[in-house]
Amino acid sequence: MIVMTYVVAFLVAIGLLVAVHEYGHFWMARRVGIRVLRFSIGFGRPLLSRRGKDGTEYVLAAIPLGGYVKLLDEREGPVNDSELSRAYNRKPVWQRVLVLLAGPFANFVFAVAAYWVLFVAGVPALKPVLGEITSGSVAAAAGLQTGDEIVAVGGHATPTREAAVLTILDELMRGGPVKLELRTANGASHSTALRIEGSTRALTEPGALLPGLGFDFWYPVVRADVGVIEGGSPAERAGLKIGDHIVAVDGQPVTDFDALVKRVQPNPGKTLGFEVERDGRTFVVPIEV
Repeated sequence: MIVMTYVVAFLVAIGLLVAVHEYGHFWMARRVGIRVLRFSIGFGRPLLSRRGKDGTEYVLAAIPLGGYVKLLDEREGPVNDSELSRAYNRKPVWQRVLVLLAGPFANFVFAVAAYWVLFVAGVPALKPVLGEITSGSVAAAAGLQTGDEIVAVGGHATPTREAAVLTILDELMRGGPVKLELRTANGASHSTALRIEGSTRALTEPGALLPGLGFDFWYPVVRADVGVIEGGSPAERAGLKIGDHIVAVDGQPVTDFDALVKRVQPNPGKTLGFEVERDGRTFVVPIEV
């Protein structure tokens, strides 16, 4: 299904780009008085065909890997005397050049419009709100608290987590303390600085920055509910069902999915007792990790 999704998405994208490209040729040809015989999306046997009032045949063909605009041209067949003035080969060179350039220009305009829509609509992003602070860490020494939002780093606004991480890395490369502007959970603002002793090179390694500074970002609480059962997995053999709510592992309460991961991950190969809540009753199921 994943492969099919990619294939379909690729074909849709190609079809859209081809349609825009060929429409550019089509539009300009009509503007300079050239007759368009066929506007086709795809090659091969026509699947759908309709002739417009302008005499152009609009076609959706079987092979969706391209397309074309067929223009009236004496080099491709006889042309009635009454339509010679509308033949491509009879037009001045500058008009033929315009028709050729109109396709890629239409793609360029489409790209600008598509990016404009993306920028106007925006993309989902999480705010840089702090989660767990490690005791004795650089973050703890700077007075960071769970629930604080990083508003700016080194004077640069950080509206998203990605922006906060990248700006912190930039400030680390400059050397010296990393100045932070924070907003607390109750809306108060204050400033502090992360002071790193010694070399900061290790912090620039992938995945090392936040653990090295001693903080993580806040994530929404996700219940430890079973969403998918993989065939042949320990969960299937143990009889878990979609919708089961895991409340404890080996007697230790599990408050959310993150807590479940932290409880299970250090125990590969072991059999743990999962306390499961289903339809108002609770029972324990042994599952080999």
